[in-house]
Amino acid sequence: MTTLLPAVLPVGLIILIGFVVGRTLPLQRSTLSQLALYVLSPALVIDGLYRTELSLDSSGRLLIGFILTSGIIYTLVGLIAKILNLQSSFKRAITAVVMFPNNGNMGLPVATFAFGAAGLDRAIVYMLGSSFLMFCFGPALIGGKGIIQGLKLTLRLPLLWAIILGLSLRFLSIDIPWELDRGIEQLGAAAIPIALILLGMQLSETRFQPGIKEIITAIARLSVAPTIAYFVGRLLQLELLDLQVLILQSAMPTAVNSFIIVSEFGGDQDLAARAIVTSTMMSFITLPIVLSLLLTLGS
Repeated sequence: MTTLLPAVLPVGLIILIGFVVGRTLPLQRSTLSQLALYVLSPALVIDGLYRTELSLDSSGRLLIGFILTSGIIYTLVGLIAKILNLQSSFKRAITAVVMFPNNGNMGLPVATFAFGAAGLDRAIVYMLGSSFLMFCFGPALIGGKGIIQGLKLTLRLPLLWAIILGLSLRFLSIDIPWELDRGIEQLGAAAIPIALILLGMQLSETRFQPGIKEIITAIARLSVAPTIAYFVGRLLQLELLDLQVLILQSAMPTAVNSFIIVSEFGGDQDLAARAIVTSTMMSFITLPIVLSLLLTLGS
């Protein structure tokens, strides 16, 4: 277990700092959030795609694994909701909570600490697919607002354009002159700690009152989803590191942005907020277990 602590404790420390900051300093969380969304995260994506040594085949297979895993989760949630005759608002919240993992400000640093730069490259690929699913298809899946509205939202965010720019630099073999790439790299490096501080600040403002619904959805997010990812990865015969990252990213707690999707497009907002906190807290118990199991895959 001590070998796993370096992959989890740094993340927990930064989140704890964010929690303390949220309770003690009058910082505007919205300002930091906009900085991370519109500047730092796009820089991280551009730098990751520009420098990655990950092959197109490996990236494609990893994305296929993510798509299949998400599709199975969505189908299972829909079937359970139909069998139990769940209310529409409750079903929408559960769908968002279980489908969208926090593979950005939790997944990226954990993958980095656990598997190094190669793990980060793969985690970024997973994050790109997950972000596109959330902001493009999320409105259609959660609120039935349609693909067109989801695409409009995606086009307003810098993530898509960062992906296009990063892929262009990568596949056209364009060298960024005057070492400007180092500036982009430094901006991208700031994205992870800022995002973790934001998560801690968010947790400091959310009342933690987990009930049976929140615990069940958190278990589905933290254990059922990575189990599905394992079998999907085996079916696709992914390489070991690709499989490990697919499972690890699928084992992340619920994304904070899922609350935004639920708030904007309908659903039980209180349940979504409590589920985010519950799954995040529980993840500090489940992630070391998942990491331990992932290490046995290579032995």
